[in-house]
This record gives sequence, C-alpha cells and structure tokens, in this order.
Amino acid sequence: MSTDSSTSSQIQPIRFFHRGRIVDVTGVHPTRSVLDWLREDARCTGTKEGCNEGDCGACTVVIGELATDPDAEGTIDGLNLQTMNACIQFLPTLHGKALFTVEDLKSQCKTGKTAEKKQHAVHTLHPVQQALVDCHGSQCGFCTPGFVMSLWSAYEHHQAEGTQPTRQQLADELSGNLCRCTGYRPILDAGQRMFDLPAVRLDTKPVVAALTALHNDGLDYAAPLGARIDHFHAPKTLAQLAALREQKPRAQLLAGSTDVGLWVNKQFRDLGDIIYVGDVAEMKTIEDRKDELYIGAGASLESAFAALVERVPSLSDVWLRFASPPIRHAGTMGGNVANGSPIGDSPPVLMSLDAQIELRRGDAVRRMPLSEFYLDYMKNQLQPGEFVQGLAVPHAALRRQVRAYKISKRFDCDISALCAGFAIELEAGSDTVKAVRLAFGGMAAIVKRAANAEAALLGKPWTQASVATAKLALAQDFKPLSDMRASADYRLQVAQNLIQRLWLETRAEDALSLEETSVWSVMPHATKAAAEGV
Repeated sequence: MSTDSSTSSQIQPIRFFHRGRIVDVTGVHPTRSVLDWLREDARCTGTKEGCNEGDCGACTVVIGELATDPDAEGTIDGLNLQTMNACIQFLPTLHGKALFTVEDLKSQCKTGKTAEKKQHAVHTLHPVQQALVDCHGSQCGFCTPGFVMSLWSAYEHHQAEGTQPTRQQLADELSGNLCRCTGYRPILDAGQRMFDLPAVRLDTKPVVAALTALHNDGLDYAAPLGARIDHFHAPKTLAQLAALREQKPRAQLLAGSTDVGLWVNKQFRDLGDIIYVGDVAEMKTIEDRKDELYIGAGASLESAFAALVERVPSLSDVWLRFASPPIRHAGTMGGNVANGSPIGDSPPVLMSLDAQIELRRGDAVRRMPLSEFYLDYMKNQLQPGEFVQGLAVPHAALRRQVRAYKISKRFDCDISALCAGFAIELEAGSDTVKAVRLAFGGMAAIVKRAANAEAALLGKPWTQASVATAKLALAQDFKPLSDMRASADYRLQVAQNLIQRLWLETRAEDALSLEETSVWSVMPHATKAAAEGV
C-alpha cells in the first residue's frame, strides 16, 4: 500500500519521490516490481508491460538521484536522470530516489485557456509528446509511453547542455525501445522535431529538496511472505556491505536487477533475503591509480564502458551494442562479470585487457586474474560470504591494439551469439608478436581465452601464415555448442574469421582503418537511415 509520510515507523518504509511528493510504501514484498506498483497500486497505467524482461522498453521510466558530482556528465541541476526498465526493478531500489513516468510530463506544461474555449483549462502537451503527434510517431500507441520517456531523458540532457542530438544519437538512445507497427522513421523525426518546439524543462529544485530531506542512510525493509519475513538490506558503506555479506552468506546479492529481475518474473524464483549494493557509493568508484584503471563492481555498465572507451576508442562499438541504455544504466560491470554467463559481453573484453578481479570477505581482500575466476558453467571462485568488490585493468594493457567484436542477429539490443575481445602488441620496430590475448564468450561453458591460438601467435611474425596457424589452433581451444542463436560450425568459423579481421586491422603494414572495415562509420546518417528503410 502507499500512504503519506505519517506511516508508522514500526517498519522502515520505502520512501521515494513520485508525482510531486514523497510517498511511503510498506507491506509489499521486496521483489515487487516498480511496474506492478505503478499500475496496480499507484494507478499510473501509462507505463506498459510488454516483455516483462527488460527487452521491449514499453515500461521505460526515468529514475532521478541526487548527483554526488555536480560536474559529472548527465547531471542536471543537482539531479542525475537515467532511463530504466520498470518491469525488472524491485520497488525497494527506489528508496531515496525519484521516479518519473509519462504522467509527469503533463504537470510540466503550463495550463492556459484557448481563445475558442475560454472557460476550459487546457493542458498543453510536452514537446516530446507534441512532436510525436506532429510526426505521426504512434499507431497502436502501446509502446509510445516508453519512447516518450527515453526521448524525454534525451531532451532534458541535451537541453541542459545546450546541444541537439544527431539522428544516430537518437537511434542509440532508443535502441531499447521496440515498436512493431509505427516504424522508426517518424519516431526519429519526432526526436529531432521536439527541439524546435517551445522548451519545457523539468524544475529540479523541488525534487532535489525532497530527496535531500529524505536523508537516505540506507534501508532495512521487511515484509511477510506467507509465514516468513523477507528482508531487503541496502547498506550505504562498503564496510557495512562486507559485514552484512559475511553475516548473511546465503542472502541474494542484488545490483542492477537486469538478471535477477528475470529470475523472479520468468522463473518465479524465491529469493529470500536480499542485499542490495546499489546504494554503496564506494562500489561505484572509477579512477586511475598508480598503474591501473580501477572500476568498482557497482559502477554501471554505461559508466564503466565509457571509462574504457575514453582510453580505448576501438571499444565504442561493443559499448553501444551492449544491451540498451536502460539496461546499461541499471546493470553493473561487476554484476555482469560475477553472473558468469558464457555469453556475457564484458568478460571477453576485460580478459583481453589482462583485468584482475578483486574479491572481498569481511576485511580480507584478494585478487586474481579474471581468466582464472570461472571454473565451469555458472561456477566461479567466490567463497561463502565473499563478493566482487572491483576490477582492475593495467594501464599497460590499455596501450596495446585492442578490438572487440560482437556477433548477434540484431545489431542493437541483442544477446551475442559470440563476443570476442582481442589485444595484441608487436615488438618495437618489427612485426613479431610480443603479447596477445584472444578471449571469447559464447564458445564454451565459460568465457575463456584461446590458449592454443595465443601460443600459435606469441613470438611469431604477425603475418597471414601465422594467422592461418592460429585459426587451426582455435579448433583445439573450443568445441562450441549449437543453440537457437547459432550452430557450432558457424560459431567456430566466425571466431576464426575474427582473428583474420584482427590481423587486417592491426598488421604492421597497410592495416585497414575503421572506415575500411565498418559500414557504420562510412555511411552518412541520412544514407544509412535510407538503407535501413527508416
């Protein structure tokens, strides 16, 4: 149920900003989704349920948090706004935050009177909504609220920066929103058109004031499930998290809920007690240390990949193709690594960069190469009471020639059939391979490096003949399976072809440039859009 702030303090309520005020929620189970609460409890039915697994974007909402760094990218007047999928976010994760839905846009617009009907107040549509109307960006309308919220987030960020997005930037923003009847051309038209209309901006001051007054010192929430009580713990410090994890080694760790949320929605799992790491600011640290780039396990996929791409621009393609913006905003790189999925896109990239994984239990911290972390399908080196604290990428690895290739049926927002992370370094003044890392996901029960293929290249000239030997050796490294995404033969052939592509792009003489290997970089946006029929 939802009540005013006067709710009894016997049970610590979930408190967040919604529809212009702070709401207190108690009595709902910790795994109740934000979407279900919106539609069934708050009666805000503009947000839709489509796939219920974070793929279609019909449930897209925007979450606002107090900005810890006022100068950080994406900060708008003290508030950090990010799109997320309401269907897989558990309601307690909203504690101390602000929730914006399509219903909020109406309240941002001025109320006035028309000349024809002076007696009636008229609510003007928000520029995002008006542009969709003007450009015929909706047919059945079911997916439209999700598009509205993704476009609204882009609108606010660009208005704050005084910029306008390109058509391709808009397409990237909408890569997590699926529309089956309208087509994307008019929606992209609307995304450009909305900046031509009179500006309407979110007033962040009351939101910031309300969130500041909440004094979020962490959450210990509990609600019954039958005869038992399930707890949702949201510590605020790393020390609190470590102590809690050591005390409750069987509790379910929760970060972005981009995977765990599906366990509940699709597999109907009983999670029991939950420890949420999303409020631990120390876990979100991204910084250059003496000889490494350190990425806290709680850093979002968006932030972590942005830091990597800043240092290794060749990783930008795999960054933009990793799921969708709402998933990258919620999901964490530490969670993607700890999950252990054989088709995860972060581990191959990190393994190619010689990343180390940092594990913690209580006050004890240990490190190991990420390539040694996985033992078997969904099995790893974590001990009871231990958790992933961070990832460390040596600066030396960032100076190598690095490539990452994602192979999937759709270009945007799709699970990989296979993903490869490669890094190679040649001896100064020669074509001899000094160091090489070839890591693959989707080729085995775990993500792992291709030891035989690497050995076939190390110390050898970086030539077509060496590449041919490495391709043959790759067949000894992996015996891939056939599944709905790709056959075993296809996976092996593509993996071998990617080594060939690496050579073409990094050979000592006449290496192919990005413009020569990617149609995405050479096709003007208008030409590309026309070729895609949008």
